[in-house]
Amino acid sequence: MTQLARLINILTLLKSKRVLTATELSDKYEVSVRTIYRDIQKLIEAGVPVITLEGRGYTLMDGYTVAPVQFTEKEANALITAHHMVKRSNDSSLVSDFEVALTKIKSVFRSSILEKSEMLDNKLYIFDTRKASISSNALSELQLAITNFNYVEINYRKADDPNISFRKIEPCAILSTEDKWILMAWCHLRKDYRAFRIDRIQHFKILHDTFEDRKFSLRDYYKSHPYEPKKSSK
Repeated sequence: MTQLARLINILTLLKSKRVLTATELSDKYEVSVRTIYRDIQKLIEAGVPVITLEGRGYTLMDGYTVAPVQFTEKEANALITAHHMVKRSNDSSLVSDFEVALTKIKSVFRSSILEKSEMLDNKLYIFDTRKASISSNALSELQLAITNFNYVEINYRKADDPNISFRKIEPCAILSTEDKWILMAWCHLRKDYRAFRIDRIQHFKILHDTFEDRKFSLRDYYKSHPYEPKKSSK
């Protein structure tokens, strides 16, 4: 990779990620940390407002914008494919937000790329023979609650249980398994982490009050809560 190509890639990364370290960049582009220092200096000399955060890394000044990026045909095809996969999601908020985002992204496609991506869109099919799960419409809002550390109140119904329980939770992670979205959260009722199927949340309210980050780790959680398959009844 030439220095110019690397500078463009570093600028794109800085625009898309909050903070990057010289070590991360050197590992990614397989160059020395000293080379990255020189690259950053080149960007600064070119007028790019790169800010050094002591002990953390590099970031861009708030409000700085760069010219729209150009997508290759393969990159555009990857987005179209992702759209078809997202449409299989059982959460309508995710589908809606992705479609709005994709529309904005497609606005910078070159006309030739746009034409071919629309052709692929009509020639791509993803089938799922499994039974449809219960749909939800909460994923996008719950994602915001996670990144902004907002308490959430939910009315939740467990499987095969007609009763609905009220919970105040601290949402901390989301995972997907077998086409079901699972919210991991600290439950104030149980005083422990709990997994909530999002399609079983009957109602939710995101509160303005915020909580302290508990530094939840899914790996650590499953180490302390090993999965034990349920024994089948005879």
